[in-house]
Parts: sequence; structure tokens; C-alpha cells
Amino acid sequence: MANARRPYVICHMGPTVDGRITGISAAKSLTAAYERTAQTFDADGWVIGRISMEPYAGKANVPRTSNQKIPRTDFVANANAMSYAIAIDPSGKLRWTTNALDADHVITVLTQRVSNAYLAFLRAKQISYLFAGKTRIDLKSALGKLRTKVGIRRLLLEGGGRINGSFLEEGLIDELSILIAPLANGSNGTPTLFDTGRRTSHGTKLRLTAVKRLENDIVWLRYRVQSLPHRRG
Repeated sequence: MANARRPYVICHMGPTVDGRITGISAAKSLTAAYERTAQTFDADGWVIGRISMEPYAGKANVPRTSNQKIPRTDFVANANAMSYAIAIDPSGKLRWTTNALDADHVITVLTQRVSNAYLAFLRAKQISYLFAGKTRIDLKSALGKLRTKVGIRRLLLEGGGRINGSFLEEGLIDELSILIAPLANGSNGTPTLFDTGRRTSHGTKLRLTAVKRLENDIVWLRYRVQSLPHRRG
């Protein structure tokens, strides 16, 4: 479902056979296969949530106050990067130590409730930020800005269950790519591939487009999204 107003979104994940996305650290071969297959998509960037991004962001000291009154307008420090690392961070909690992860320029997606001190911190670090909502993230708006502000056409969604679930609920996933690890977790409460937080769901119809067996008993499945979830009125 190509869309000129937003990037084409591929949810690329490596769950266990029972759909868990944690507890698979023992499958070292999965990490290598995951990275190799991700490169085949030739994406312009990747996006995850705040919690997933924390280990990559670092622990810089962030000022608590600022004398500056910074307007809630988008700030793009690098519109010509080869690729982008994007964090969904509604209230501005990530403590970035750098504006690039490897060669990927950092973009953080915020709401307008973020503090002036945090915006000043991001500007000083030359970290790009985009606003997408007043108090809650509007994912459709965020994707639109990623397309128009920095030219992202193809985006990998590699988040936790809640972020992935939010994209799915909003009908913002075009393709699903999953590498099934030859492991079973079975733990109650362990995060799954998609977690919308709702007890009932009508589901999203998918069409299988490819099946490939990789080394170490990993199976790579690819689907196209056929229909959007039914939203409650």
C-alpha cells in the first residue's frame, strides 16, 4: 500500500515461535540473520519506542530548567543523512549522548508538552526533533513529517509490542517481516509482537508473500497487509 504522504512501513521483527519478542538473547544466530535481512529492504531509517531506544541513547545530563522560550516547531539538524534512527519519545526522556547511531542521524518524535530545557538540550546536541501531537503522539502526523521533512520513503518498524500494536491499530503497517527463532518462551506477561492493550480485536488480514528457511532453523516469513483493523466507533 504505497502512500505518497508517508513512508512505506515494514514491521521487521524476530520473535520466538510463540510470538514473544523478549527472552531470545540465546539465539545469537538470529541477530546476525535479522541484520542481514533488514539490509535487503534498503530502508531510509528505522523507528522504535523510548524504552527500546534507551540502551542506545546513553545517559547524558539533561538540564531541568531553561531561560529560553523555544517555539514548538520542528527542528531538522540534518535533512540529507543517508539514514535515520527515529525514537518515539512523547515527553522527552531520552538522555542522548550523540546525534548519530553509527551512521544514522537521530530524530526524536515529541509531543508539545516537552520542556523548553529538553528542546534546548536537543538543539545543543544537533539532534533533530519533530512534533506530532499536543499531549499524545499522533503516529500518522509523525509519519507524514518523516516523509516531507527528511524524505523518508521506506521505514523499518522495529519496536516493542506497544509501539508495533499502535502502528497496527492505526493501519500504518504495509508489510510484516518476521524471522521466527527456533525457541519457545511461554512466559506469562512476556511482551509479544503486537500488543494493543485491548482485550478484543477483530484483527488485521495479511497475505503471505514469501517463506524462506534460513540457517540455524530460522524461518523468514513476509506478509502484505490486506485490510485495516476495524476501529470502534
